[in-house]
Amino acid sequence: MKFGLEAFPPFWSGFLRFALGSLCVIAWARMARIPLKPARDEWPLHLALGLLFTVQIVVMNTGFGATTAANGAVLNATNPLFGMLFAHFLVPGDRLTSARVLGAVVAFAGTALVLGRGAVAAGGDASSYGDWLVLGAACLLGLRLALSGRLLRRVNEVRVVAWQMFLSLPLFAAGGLAFETVRFEHIGVAPVAGILYQGVVIAGLGFTINFYLIRRYQPSVMISFNFVAPLAGVLLGAWLLDERIGAGLLGGMALVAAGLVLIARK
Repeated sequence: MKFGLEAFPPFWSGFLRFALGSLCVIAWARMARIPLKPARDEWPLHLALGLLFTVQIVVMNTGFGATTAANGAVLNATNPLFGMLFAHFLVPGDRLTSARVLGAVVAFAGTALVLGRGAVAAGGDASSYGDWLVLGAACLLGLRLALSGRLLRRVNEVRVVAWQMFLSLPLFAAGGLAFETVRFEHIGVAPVAGILYQGVVIAGLGFTINFYLIRRYQPSVMISFNFVAPLAGVLLGAWLLDERIGAGLLGGMALVAAGLVLIARK
């Protein structure tokens, strides 16, 4: 995401990413002979998820552009906590337990540690602003995944993924045309590779596999396996972007991961 944002602002990053993802999902659906046309009673949820999806991606992209990759990775990985809470109310049979509540408390402690670190490092300005946006996007993602878990009880996962992307494309394009300018002078191997990875690997392959699993297991538990994200994001941020890993960030990462393991350990 950080590489892609060097040349493509948040709306255009979203448009390019999900245009590529849409092509991958269409190819997948054709090979598997899965119809993509929704039934009439599916449209309200598809429309709601498409709008929520667009807002969440724009907020997330904007937040990542204003903070470090490491902070963003840790904070974005809190989405299972929000997903667990929303699933308790939205998905029949997916209830909170004492272990999940304990895991949520531990992980939120790690989130608070990272947020405090960002505010101090930025003097309460840029990095802190980006951190709060990424955290807000994680909350929206948790809500979207919980709603998707409810819809997946009766709709094929490929159709759910496809229509979130299809409905978001005109909104991303409109936002990009109205508010943003692509930085053509910064287009190079890294930004293009960043967009291709987000579109083909994450949106095309990752989203579909994730929803395939959410359809078959309790959504809150499957969502919680995102605990891998903060470790991967912190290490990749240090390797690819030369970001410094401090004790506060390591502590926050460890608490988030420990909390999510408590939630998903069964």
